[in-house]
Amino acid sequence: MPHQVIDADGHICETKELWQEYVPRAYRDRTIRIETGSDGQDQFWINGEGQEQSLAARACLPGGMADPANPPTWDDILPASHDGAARLAVMDEEGIAHCLLFPSIYLRAGDIKEADVAAAACHGYNEWIADMCRDGAGRLDAVGLVPLQSVEVATREVAHIARLGLKGVAFRPERYNGLALYDEALTPFWNAVSEQGLFVAVHGSFGATMPSFANSRYEDRFFVHMVCHPFEQMAASLDLICGGVLERHPDLRVAFLESGLGWLEYWLHRMDEHFEVMGAEVPWLSRRPSELFREQCFISIEADEAHRLPKIQALGLENCVFWGADYPHFDCTYPGAVTELEQHLGPIDPAVADLVRRENAARFIGLD
Repeated sequence: MPHQVIDADGHICETKELWQEYVPRAYRDRTIRIETGSDGQDQFWINGEGQEQSLAARACLPGGMADPANPPTWDDILPASHDGAARLAVMDEEGIAHCLLFPSIYLRAGDIKEADVAAAACHGYNEWIADMCRDGAGRLDAVGLVPLQSVEVATREVAHIARLGLKGVAFRPERYNGLALYDEALTPFWNAVSEQGLFVAVHGSFGATMPSFANSRYEDRFFVHMVCHPFEQMAASLDLICGGVLERHPDLRVAFLESGLGWLEYWLHRMDEHFEVMGAEVPWLSRRPSELFREQCFISIEADEAHRLPKIQALGLENCVFWGADYPHFDCTYPGAVTELEQHLGPIDPAVADLVRRENAARFIGLD
């Protein structure tokens, strides 16, 4: 039986070819890169500054955080995290039909301070990932990064992303230079995404230095990782839905990724409640937020969240949920991701299980 599962939130690990060959020479000293320090350890570089020791390799290898006494280096990243043919072999091993790929260390492109450097980094990344996907026999797709440090440049990059054959645009949920996603300044950007028929993927990570809920309160990695994903996605969804972006662009498809499913019921209920009692404060909003989410939004889940699906179905949101493996990050399940997923989907309505394992992701990505 052919593989039926789509991984709609997989990751890659960027190699030195990206910053040495795809990013123009003038920007290489300020872009994101990993170099070997004088002590033989990885150094993460951004904005021309290096960290003494990088945790990137630990974060980008399955189980990489388990043994801090013997940390891996970036030389240890798995071939399937940067080579299309190797990724297909892992997908066949796991039982995955198709994969949508997201960055790893370039998720921190929002931390780049200079707009022209951010533009060069995103442009180079998009060409690098497009080349990887070409080795994927039609089973790999990817998002393109947009440098929202400059709305004008980000809008131009949308056309580049479409020309490369990438399926959507991706950015972090934090605010770039304090700009809300509903700000009128972003209108050209949203128009371009809509005109190109691309989807929108909001994807965060921990370790970022952009002003955020997490780093405004915490420094400890445990606390930061706890907070950064769900809190920022809740705020991003509020901006996009209640800020009127979805109403103004009814053809947009938007996904909120790697933040869990548990917040969604509460947050949509709270948005609907505020719309009912404070709707005059958002006169541009003519429909209940939950309706807009139901028609235009998606959310990724991990396998062990499948028990929440009956409640999601009762809310009429079963068409909004898909699965992401998060491979090869430290907290993914590997090997056995699809096996784990099927175990958790076992008690679920078969029709809903099919939506989660394949159909919703195919519709989001735009697969035939």
